[in-house]
Amino acid sequence: MALTDIQERIAVACDEAGRAQDSVTLIAVSKVQPDARVEAVLEQGHRCFGENRVQEAAGKWPGFRERFDGVELHLIGPLQTNKARQAFDLFQAIHSLDRPKLAKTLARLAQEEGHCPDLFIQVNTGEEDQKAGVMPGQTDDFVAECRRLDLPVKGLMCIPPVDEEPSLHFALLGKIAARNGLTGLSMGMSGDFERAIALGATHVRVGSAIFGERDYG
Repeated sequence: MALTDIQERIAVACDEAGRAQDSVTLIAVSKVQPDARVEAVLEQGHRCFGENRVQEAAGKWPGFRERFDGVELHLIGPLQTNKARQAFDLFQAIHSLDRPKLAKTLARLAQEEGHCPDLFIQVNTGEEDQKAGVMPGQTDDFVAECRRLDLPVKGLMCIPPVDEEPSLHFALLGKIAARNGLTGLSMGMSGDFERAIALGATHVRVGSAIFGERDYG
């Protein structure tokens, strides 16, 4: 699988869903990928990438940004509050806002910096103990709290349980977003992004299907 194959599949999924192709942003998940693979995707003209860790992104992307214009970085992994300031400088969007303490930290930084990355609230749609995210029943209150802090919440994000039908979780995320007046839906990965698009995804996070399997060494 390669970038052009994924782009074509996204285009087909959008057509089948009666959606404009530019209504879906492809986030190429470059975490733990060798620089040569990332560079190859940049050379093909793609500019939107996702990273899981602030530290890894800080080591990888300044150099690429010197050589390639228009790179847009999305943080799709958990964000520790002590890394929040660094994340402000690196990322244009954060998909893992999941707790009040982090919301307050981001709000303070936004006041200090005069800007803030676009924010997606991570929802733990499967209510899994080991997974980050706001529980579905608490999401409305958390959205309201973030709005009181003047945070730029653009939408919601989820990572469905591996052993459940993802469409059920995509539909739930869409329902929560709609009742809160949110239009952004960050959902769908290499194995299920077409189902996510059919259910309204605006951002799909695809890694191994573009770059190949990761070697965690």
